[in-house]
Amino acid sequence: MKELTKAEEQIMQIIWKLEKGFVNDVIDQMPEPKPAYNTVSTIIRILEKKGFIEHKAYGKTYEYYPVINRKEYTKKYFGSFMNNYFGNSYQQLVSFFARENNLSIENLEEIKKIMELEIEKQKKTIP
Repeated sequence: MKELTKAEEQIMQIIWKLEKGFVNDVIDQMPEPKPAYNTVSTIIRILEKKGFIEHKAYGKTYEYYPVINRKEYTKKYFGSFMNNYFGNSYQQLVSFFARENNLSIENLEEIKKIMELEIEKQKKTIP
């Protein structure tokens, strides 16, 4: 699976949200100023060539749909992100977000609760 460019990822996010759609449907979901039809169409063809989407033909019109789901892509590229920026250290990742994003005490408490629940869940599955 290849990594997406920023423009490809923006269009892919829309296609995942729509689940299927035509080029005009994608353009309708994009923020102003909207890109040209040919620009979006070209990026969609690139996404198809990369294996992220496929199409169903209705005469000369194509309806596009994802063949790689968002979760699968996220899992693959989050691993790459973790390795490249945090040396596969989740401690460094959490520390970075806590410091750099000035998380509130409420946010930190919520994260702590989520972590505690996950710890308890994993402890129950250990024989």
